[in-house]
Amino acid sequence: MAQSGAQLDPETFSCCLCLDLLKDPVTTSCGHNYCKMCLQHHWDLEEVRRVYSCPQCRRSFTTRPYLEKNIMLAALVENLKKTGLQAAPADHCYAGAGDVACDFCTGRKLKAFKSCLVCRASYCDSHLQPHLRSLTFQRHKLVDPTQELQENICPRHDEVMKMFCRTDQQMICYLCSVDEHKGHDTVSAAAERTERQRELEMTRQEIQQRTQHKEEDLKVLQKEVKSINGSADKAVKDSEDIFTQMIRVLEKRRCEVQHQVRSTQAAEVSRVEDLQKKLEQEITELKRRDAELDKISHTLDHSQFLHNFSSLPALSQSPDSSRLEIRPLRYFEDVTAAVSKLRDKIQEVLMETQTHISWTVRNVDVSLNEPEPRSREDFLRYSRQITLDPNTVNYQLLLTEEDRKVTNRGRFQSYCDHPDRFTDCYQVLSRESLTGRCYWEVERTGKVGVAVAYRNIIRPGSLRESEFGFNDKSWSLFCSSGQHQFYHNNIRMAVLGSKSSRVGVYLDPRAGLLCFYRVSGTMKLLHRVQTTFTQPLHAGFWVGFESSAELMKL
Repeated sequence: MAQSGAQLDPETFSCCLCLDLLKDPVTTSCGHNYCKMCLQHHWDLEEVRRVYSCPQCRRSFTTRPYLEKNIMLAALVENLKKTGLQAAPADHCYAGAGDVACDFCTGRKLKAFKSCLVCRASYCDSHLQPHLRSLTFQRHKLVDPTQELQENICPRHDEVMKMFCRTDQQMICYLCSVDEHKGHDTVSAAAERTERQRELEMTRQEIQQRTQHKEEDLKVLQKEVKSINGSADKAVKDSEDIFTQMIRVLEKRRCEVQHQVRSTQAAEVSRVEDLQKKLEQEITELKRRDAELDKISHTLDHSQFLHNFSSLPALSQSPDSSRLEIRPLRYFEDVTAAVSKLRDKIQEVLMETQTHISWTVRNVDVSLNEPEPRSREDFLRYSRQITLDPNTVNYQLLLTEEDRKVTNRGRFQSYCDHPDRFTDCYQVLSRESLTGRCYWEVERTGKVGVAVAYRNIIRPGSLRESEFGFNDKSWSLFCSSGQHQFYHNNIRMAVLGSKSSRVGVYLDPRAGLLCFYRVSGTMKLLHRVQTTFTQPLHAGFWVGFESSAELMKL
């Protein structure tokens, strides 16, 4: 019997629940074999649903079957045990790298099925059975297999840490609560877990809500990208069509000029050739007459000479006997000059419009209605480092601090002449063109106009044409020790609120927004402008006598 048993596969006589040789084997009506205790425990777990099933084939029974010992199978298993054979678990049941091993297995250890926080040990399914069957282990806390059991043990008292110290925010054992944590705010780990679980759920809800909002924003951005691409493609196509039309107009004008020149050329050449032919005929006739006269002049007989000479007809008088006037060679040069003049005008128009077109392209409104900044930290996100343009500064103003500070001391500065220089107003513009959202701060002393202006504002001219705020090309906040006033297009508006030596300027050209703020502990709005900007903007200053303005490094 032992010999025949050794030839059998031991797994045939093993329980699929505990993976060990059958103990008190029982057989279900579907023909599968289990340990009696294993199958009873399995059905105990199904007691709540009142449906009992075979663990292998999942056949269900409406009533719990009565289990009787399979005597023949039990005898066969006993004979197998005498041969020393044991059911071998499959390789995937053994613990490997990264797995939690059973603490009670000897030799090659199986994977742990559960860990006990009370016993501080991990068990495979077979060695876990006492915890599942015996009332002794009923109060033990079973968790999923973990290698961090020792982290739940108090290093000082070697006890399971079941309490939480809210004062020190750490897990402790009971002895700790009456020792070094005495008098602290301590609760059970379960109570703290319940509290933290509520916080966790609230955090999860917030995260889920934020995630939902971000996903909605993402869809908006995806739609925005699609719209931007569609608009850009249409702009490129429309621009290409417009430029093609312009090229066709120029090509048509070129053909017309060419046709006119060639027509005039043909007419003039024909007229000149007719005159040339007539002259050639006259020359031929004159040469023939000269030949006759030459022949007569060689006649020896005087009577014959006189007869022949007298018989010659009189020389006809040419209607165009006067010499042709030789004019300077300026036939079609005037046409070239006219076309060159047209070219220069087109180039001039293109140069004038190119800046506007480029600015329009850079300031295409693709913003997503971002909220307006409120705190100084929000404004500083859009801070711009701006410098002043020496080619624009008035002769009375002195630039210092790496062209960030301008001062009016009433002394003439030896600047070279430049077409961009303000000659009549104590003003200066920035080098940089302001595109996109931008923010800068100005520290002033005395009377200062903090302004933004178009680049094409008039430089030499009357005060109304070039002074910031007195024309439609500039906006200016006039600051003094007594009051603040805002000027645009020669319209003055009083600005209420406390005065400050530092002024913050926020500009959003796309939104047509210009704001001036008093900068101190908080941001206080002084004046707000909502308009439409059509050209690139530059920062600027008007500086009164004994006054100064400085662009701050942010």
